[in-house]
Amino acid sequence: MLESNALRDAIVTDVIVRLFDESLPRILKCLDQLDNEQIWWRPNESSNSIGNLILHLNGNVNQWIYAGLGGFADNRERQMEFDEREHIDKNYLAVVLTTTMKNIRPVIEKISVEALLHTRKVQTFEESGVSILIHVTEHFSYHTGQIAYITKMLMDKSLGFYEGIKLQ
Repeated sequence: MLESNALRDAIVTDVIVRLFDESLPRILKCLDQLDNEQIWWRPNESSNSIGNLILHLNGNVNQWIYAGLGGFADNRERQMEFDEREHIDKNYLAVVLTTTMKNIRPVIEKISVEALLHTRKVQTFEESGVSILIHVTEHFSYHTGQIAYITKMLMDKSLGFYEGIKLQ
């Protein structure tokens, strides 16, 4: 059991780092640099705006972690995340996403080895707790990259995510 707990702790620690220490601050940094018009800009109707991506991440995290792992009610209306057009202020988006992330953190931190191995239905998929954490982490990171790309394109400058860190 000691090895199982160590593995659980390693998974939880890495998920926390990726979601809360890397991706979330990067999204908030992007939001801080843009105005509402830029947040809702999209190159075409087949692409999402930063605003839509934030709504989508919020819905995904709520559904997969808060409801899927935490056992809370799943009230997600996924299509609405993509249908929204320019009606939500960037500051409100930041508050909603930050609040959701605060709600899911204890669910992640308190997950048991048994819950990591247990399979449950999320959306239309049968997923283990490990699979849910991997899915949310990679999904969050994927859309964080899209948000960063759109921000860099609109601002024409580096976002400085690795500023002050020697990467060689």
